[in-house]
Amino acid sequence: MLGANASLKSMRRDEYQCVICSVGYAPTLDEMVEASFSVHRRVRHIAGHEPDSLPFWEYLRQFFWSSGLKLPEGDQFDHLASQIALDTVELAPGEKCQISLVLQPNHLLAFEPVTHTAQHLNVRGEQPEQRHELSIVYTCDDLQLPPRKLRPGPVRLTLENRTKQRLLPGIYIGGPVFKDMVSHHRRYLTASRLLTNQAFRDIYRGDTLDVDQRLKLTSLSFLFTDLKGSTELYERVGDLQAFDLVRAHFGVLTEAVNAAHGAVVKTIGDAVMATFTSPERAVAAALQMRTAMRRLNEERGREDLLVKIGIHEGSCLAVSLNDRLDYFGQTVNIAARVQALANSQSICVTEPVLRQDAVLRLLNAKQLVPQAQQQSLRGLSDCMTVYEIP
Repeated sequence: MLGANASLKSMRRDEYQCVICSVGYAPTLDEMVEASFSVHRRVRHIAGHEPDSLPFWEYLRQFFWSSGLKLPEGDQFDHLASQIALDTVELAPGEKCQISLVLQPNHLLAFEPVTHTAQHLNVRGEQPEQRHELSIVYTCDDLQLPPRKLRPGPVRLTLENRTKQRLLPGIYIGGPVFKDMVSHHRRYLTASRLLTNQAFRDIYRGDTLDVDQRLKLTSLSFLFTDLKGSTELYERVGDLQAFDLVRAHFGVLTEAVNAAHGAVVKTIGDAVMATFTSPERAVAAALQMRTAMRRLNEERGREDLLVKIGIHEGSCLAVSLNDRLDYFGQTVNIAARVQALANSQSICVTEPVLRQDAVLRLLNAKQLVPQAQQQSLRGLSDCMTVYEIP
């Protein structure tokens, strides 16, 4: 785990450093940020509400390692811990202790999970005549100490806690067993999936990001719709009836978005902007929209409601605009431009969407053959390949 935050609003860094592997990572919402939930104290008390009361290894399991890491259970975990840890201690605030070890040639890691303080120790060479002395003082979070070279043999390690919280330093063997322990993963709830959940957006609305935050997503699928001829519709049937029709059309589109596990970001006039975690979900929603709108028109006996749909996938920024979570970037702009190319009976998608195997399987199952077109989009210097799904 690179860091823990109480909410997305408290994510303020452009990069988070993994002190174990000495690599920096950008906090992309769809790859690096896991969202988790816990029961509130007012509902019932759990051990996780009092982290300082947890035993050493249970703290690491519940608070340091992400739930995306698949750790062994019971005796198997105890056996693994004994293989990777030379020694572990608990340090109360202001406490100091000494650990005496006899080091063998190896790569060691002195790591403390509460403050994320780490120091790599490279044990190599001939054994010296005198004992090594090494001291680590814990003062702040995410302290990456410079690596040290030590020779095999006896070492006395002095650890001092100058923070106001309990610390849990340990000396670990950074060999194959440790690497294997952190290499098994399970699926987890990404922040991107959470923000593309309609219920979450409805409940929290503008309480997810601050106005000055810009959080990255490496991939998100955008679907834009627009109601063709809405101005003529109001003139032909009158404001009251046209409003009822437009409201019914919004209900149909929202139902399709929810069925494909997407979220409506906003409505703009008679248009809808929706997001999905994968292109095939966006295409599935578009196909359902088209079918549902045809059915709605058949029930009325006339084609008053004709919806144009465009889909694009790519990177973007999550931002807060007009007191709600929104998205910004070239991917969003292209998706809106592609929608403008669609006619009332087709769905237009870009090449990044169509190259997905899941999208091709979905279209093949419905015997739909996309037609490629070279299109010039406003604001882009180069032409794009846009596919029309008939």
